[in-house]
Amino acid sequence: MNKVIDIGLIGGRGYVGKELVRLIDKHPIFNLKQAFSRSQAGSLISEYTKNLNLKYLPLSNNSFELDSSVQALILALGNGDAANYMEYISKLNQEIIVIDISSDNRFNQDWLYRLPEITKNSGHSKLLSNPGCYATAIQLSIEPIKNLLVGKTSSFGISGYSGAGSKPNDKNDKNILRENIYPYSLADHLHQEEVRAHCYKKSSFTPHVADFFRGISMTTHIKLKEPSDSSQILRVFKDFYENKPLVKITESIPLVADNVMQHHASIGGFDIDDSGLNLVICCTLDNLLKGAATQCIQNLNYSFQLNEEAGINYE
Repeated sequence: MNKVIDIGLIGGRGYVGKELVRLIDKHPIFNLKQAFSRSQAGSLISEYTKNLNLKYLPLSNNSFELDSSVQALILALGNGDAANYMEYISKLNQEIIVIDISSDNRFNQDWLYRLPEITKNSGHSKLLSNPGCYATAIQLSIEPIKNLLVGKTSSFGISGYSGAGSKPNDKNDKNILRENIYPYSLADHLHQEEVRAHCYKKSSFTPHVADFFRGISMTTHIKLKEPSDSSQILRVFKDFYENKPLVKITESIPLVADNVMQHHASIGGFDIDDSGLNLVICCTLDNLLKGAATQCIQNLNYSFQLNEEAGINYE
């Protein structure tokens, strides 16, 4: 019989939180022991079928009652909120594994920033920072050919409005987005800094939100050091992501609709101009899954030395 690993979730009400509940529900080993929410305390967690009586527990501004059996805690909170709980968590249990979905610890040297298909395995940190959704798409597009690049890369990303969270704002307002594309953070988006810190320093990125719920399309322009052709670049990507089932490589241009509710990222296009130097790559992924919840489960699996794709139905 498989062992059971109890998981705690802080912030289970949001879009990513609900996807995490569904993934833990299907996982052969993980059990959702506790889920905490400021707004849903006392209500049943309808997405979780392993325990039909499981309810959201109350969450104060910086504390909560953690069961001693919980071995890992997922922070599915908004940016800026995770830090409020870390001092309290460390006092409760210094041995607990913590995975932060937010951006709060992506530049913290005490945390392991881990994009599963790229990050070199360097021991088993108990503190893991999940990459951002846009940053995941950009890094997956750049990493295999970093040694072939020269100068700056430029990425143009469009996300569904679920990426703006469930709290009402301009970037998830359907009246603003209807038949529209909404550009924002034109020069200093946090995911740009994330890519520069963890993948390629000369990377630029402009985000946009469009009138669809979930998914990301990322188009990245790259300057090559030496002339190449599409078939050579395609081979590099296929070799790099061989045996990495949550990244699919295709010659065609991937579409957002093909990735919705899917756990993998798709990379394709690989168009090069007549000079052989200017390359364009497209990447699509589901921002709530491979851009967040799926990647979190991969990192949880890694932390417990399980198969990284355990519990993830990616076929």
